[in-house]
Amino acid sequence: MKIAIGSDHNAFQLKETIKEFLADTKHEVIDFGCYSEDAVDYPDIAFQVAETISEGKAERGILVCGTGIGVCIAANKYPGIRAGLAHDVYSAERAQLSNNAQILTMGSQIVGPEVAKKVVEAYLNVSWEEGSKRKVDKIVEKEAEFVGENFKEAVAGSNCAVN
Repeated sequence: MKIAIGSDHNAFQLKETIKEFLADTKHEVIDFGCYSEDAVDYPDIAFQVAETISEGKAERGILVCGTGIGVCIAANKYPGIRAGLAHDVYSAERAQLSNNAQILTMGSQIVGPEVAKKVVEAYLNVSWEEGSKRKVDKIVEKEAEFVGENFKEAVAGSNCAVN
């Protein structure tokens, strides 16, 4: 699976750990930074990962900042994106199974490297089975009201579509 990944400077080390874990488990990784512990603004990274998902250049994304909250909020501002915050295996599975979240977010000040690997593994090992399609469709419909009439057509066929 092709996975877009990114972090701010607070989560650089955890992002690197996750990136290595993904490579070891034979996933293709697109790294959007940051590339050191030098300060960066997490919205910039989150928007790049969200855009990559939206364009279908990666199947899923993983974003990490200090709490996971900031990158989650930022990614969810991108039309068609559903990012979910998870710090445990169950939440990670439900982000995908119940909400068809294309992006998983976590906080480096909340979870350590071993827990993060388990959370990522849980998220990637499940696929949306449309059990909550009606609910996700409502989210897409509401977003379409704000984004514009052509929103559903614009995301049809992209990684953002509910299908």
